[in-house]
Amino acid sequence: MGGDVNTPGRAALFDVDGTLVDTNYLHAVAWWEAFHRAGHRVAMTDVHHTIGMGSDRLLDRLLGEDRDRGGDEELSETHKAVYATWSDRLPVLNGAPELLRALAGRGWTVVLATSAQGGELAALRRAIGADDAIAAATSADDVDLSKPAPEPVERALEQAGTGPERALFVGDTVWDVEAAGRAGVACVALLSGGIGRAELEQAGALAVYRDPAALLAGLDDSPFARRERA
Repeated sequence: MGGDVNTPGRAALFDVDGTLVDTNYLHAVAWWEAFHRAGHRVAMTDVHHTIGMGSDRLLDRLLGEDRDRGGDEELSETHKAVYATWSDRLPVLNGAPELLRALAGRGWTVVLATSAQGGELAALRRAIGADDAIAAATSADDVDLSKPAPEPVERALEQAGTGPERALFVGDTVWDVEAAGRAGVACVALLSGGIGRAELEQAGALAVYRDPAALLAGLDDSPFARRERA
């Protein structure tokens, strides 16, 4: 695997919702309910395709940037309240904890980079159950701009103590791929968030796998292995 003590280590940066925990559709339903209660008619498919953005960008995309923003806080709070009803039974995706441990065991520094806020992130980490493999995590509370801005990925790089050329990002949405690309980090994408292979590849994904288990099964032939051999 090469390298010396003066070479920065390799970093495996991970989105969480839809990548490690099967929550994208829960978020879509929670946002749909929030819009419904506020009298907004927003199609569920449109909501789903914004999951992965921070709430401010999600609302801009779905309701327009010229909207009356007076109801934004209530919409966000309703979303949080509905989503919180599942917080003690969030479903971890098949192979997620094993993938994180496998990468950590191969010398990768594992850092989470999510648009979730601190409280949500804590529940997600409990669901994953692999804190022994996670070196650090950054949430929406730690950045000013959410994905697809590069700041969450850049912050994760800082926490890993390495540069973009020594890192790979794993995500499940075009916003993950875009954010990683803007930070100069190649992105491996998963289909587990419900976004199609063609969309992810068009956004610039380096490789696409069905879910964490599929990436784990193919790890020795993956972009991670190729970085290890470089």
